[in-house]
Amino acid sequence: DVGWSHLETLTGIGGRLPGSDAERRAAEATADAFSSVGARNVRLSEYDVTGWERGESRLAVDGDETFDVLALPRSPSDTAVGPFLDLGYGTPEEFEAADVDGRIVQVAAGTPDGYERFVHRTEKYGRAVEGGAAGFVFRSRLDGDLPMTGSLGTEDQPIGDVPAVAVSKEVGLLLARRFEGRRLTLDVTATVEPATSRNVHAELGPDTDEEILLTSHVDAHDLGRGAVDNGTGTAGVVEVLGALADVESELDTRVHAVGFGSEEINLVGSSYGAREIETDDVKAIVNLDGIAQSRDLEAYTHGFDALERVVEETADYFDHPIGTASGAVPFSDHWPFFSRGVPTCFVTTSDDRALRGWGHTHGDTLDKVDPRNFREQTVLIAGLVGALADADVETRHETVDAVEAKLDEEGHLDGLEKMGWWP
Repeated sequence: DVGWSHLETLTGIGGRLPGSDAERRAAEATADAFSSVGARNVRLSEYDVTGWERGESRLAVDGDETFDVLALPRSPSDTAVGPFLDLGYGTPEEFEAADVDGRIVQVAAGTPDGYERFVHRTEKYGRAVEGGAAGFVFRSRLDGDLPMTGSLGTEDQPIGDVPAVAVSKEVGLLLARRFEGRRLTLDVTATVEPATSRNVHAELGPDTDEEILLTSHVDAHDLGRGAVDNGTGTAGVVEVLGALADVESELDTRVHAVGFGSEEINLVGSSYGAREIETDDVKAIVNLDGIAQSRDLEAYTHGFDALERVVEETADYFDHPIGTASGAVPFSDHWPFFSRGVPTCFVTTSDDRALRGWGHTHGDTLDKVDPRNFREQTVLIAGLVGALADADVETRHETVDAVEAKLDEEGHLDGLEKMGWWP
C-alpha cells in the first residue's frame, strides 16, 4: 500500500498549481516517498516559472445578467467586450468557416465523435487569438456543473493574449442557446508573479550509462484534489519503485524516476528535465499519467516497435490485456523527450465519460480512484519497466526529422504550431 498511501498524501495536500506552496510540499513528500521505498540519489532540481493565481472573474450579458466562470490558468488579467459566438468544438474547419474577429468565442472541450485527431484546448485558443478574438470561453463536456480548467500560454510566452475562462457544460449550452450575437463582457482578474517549481529525481539498479526513465507529474490544478490527474501517476511511480527495489540486483539497466513539476502549464517541468538529462542515454521513457481511472490500461508506443513488443509480452506474461496504440500523443511529460527522438511509452487508462474523465474539474478527488484498479495497473507497469530494463531489449532513437514526419503524417503539426509546441 506504499503507493496508495502516497496518493492519500498528495490528495490531502489538495490542488497543486505550478509554483505554489502546495506543489512544493507535494514534491518534498514525493522525495520522501522515493527514499522510503529504497531509491537512491534522491534529489530536487529547481527552476523558475511564471506563477499564476486565480482571482474573481465574471461573464455578463449586455452588462446585466451574469454567469459563474473560472479564469483559465495563465489567462491575462484583463477585460474583453464583444459579441458572443459559439463555435461548437472549435475544430480547425469551424474556425476557418467563421469570423471570430472582435468576438467572445466559446468552444467545447474535446472533438466530435469520429474526428481524425484530438484538438487540444491550447490549439483552439491559439486559433481564436490568431483570428482576432477578444476573449475565449471553454465549455466542459461533463454533466453536473463541472467547469473544466486548463492552462494557456507557452514556455516562451507564459501568459495568454486574451482573457479566457472555463464554464460548465450547462452554462455553456445556455449561453449558446440564448445569447448568440449578444454583447458580452468578460472580466478576468489574476495575480502573475515569479515563482519556483521543481522536479524530483531518484534512481534504482546498476550504475549504467543507459537508463530507463520512469516519470509522472506531481503538480495538479486547483479544482478538486488532483487524484486521477496525476496523483495516480506519481503514486504509481512510488509503487513501481518499491516493487523494483525488491529485485534491484536483477535489473540490467538503471531506472531513473522523475516526478516533474509544472506539467499543467505546458510541460515546463519536463521541458526543463529534457534539457538537464542526457537524452542520448535514455533507452526508453515510460510516462504515467492518469493510470487508474478505469481497468483499461493503455500504452501509446509512438511507433517504436521494440516498445510495443515489450508491452505485448508483458500482457501475455500476466495474462492480462494492455491496450496498445502506435500513434503520437503530445499532451503529457513524455512529449519533450519524444520530440527529441527518445523511444516513448505513454501509459494511461481510458475513461468512457469524456476526455480525461474527472481530471481538471472539481470532481478529481480520491473517491474516483479504485484501489483495486491502482494495484492491478502498477503490477503491470512494474512488469513492463522491469522487462524494458533487460539487457536483451534494444531500442533505437529516431531523428527529429523522422519525428516531424510522423507528426505530419498523423495530422498533428498544424495544431502543434498553433499551440507553440513545434517550430
